[in-house]
Amino acid sequence: MFDRRRPGAVLFDRDGTLIRDVPYNGDPRRVEPMPGALEALGRLRRADVPVAVVTNQSGVAKGLLTPDEMDQVNAKVEELLGPFDAWAICVHDDGDGCTCRKPAPGLVIRAAAVLDVSPRDCVVVGDIGRDMEAARAAGARGILVPTDVTLPEEIDHAPEVAEDLIDVVDRVLTDAEAPVPAVSAPWARAMGWSRW
Repeated sequence: MFDRRRPGAVLFDRDGTLIRDVPYNGDPRRVEPMPGALEALGRLRRADVPVAVVTNQSGVAKGLLTPDEMDQVNAKVEELLGPFDAWAICVHDDGDGCTCRKPAPGLVIRAAAVLDVSPRDCVVVGDIGRDMEAARAAGARGILVPTDVTLPEEIDHAPEVAEDLIDVVDRVLTDAEAPVPAVSAPWARAMGWSRW
């Protein structure tokens, strides 16, 4: 279905994928990387594959954490895991009718636009069905990394399932047969967190 070639970018869900899922966390002291996250990201960066975060943060809309607290948590994620080339964050709740909250494709499209790549050239990595649905809706390749909260039907319906983040990187870098132009978007870092 997808060309097995080097991705234009790898877009990671945050909670449950890059860091342990602490519901509505506004405390950077509670940020803990998932096993293999630092190694996986390091390998992608060394291969010059842009990495980004696409994350639903409805706790802001619910009033359970402030935008500043969310930003502090994101800063801690970067402190522990290194800088990301883009962040796309939905701060809406399910009932807000936005086009960015996963499973809608808006975050994937936004991150791809910031990185100046096509969503079709992106790989979306997440731990639940919403992540895979957002990838599908945007035309991106989705890879599910199940955790204890992943439902069996989400695994069954996932286009691709990996054991862990190291397995994800093995897949996307091993599949990389054709070179793609280098992507340079230094302005993306100056944009800060891209919130919709």
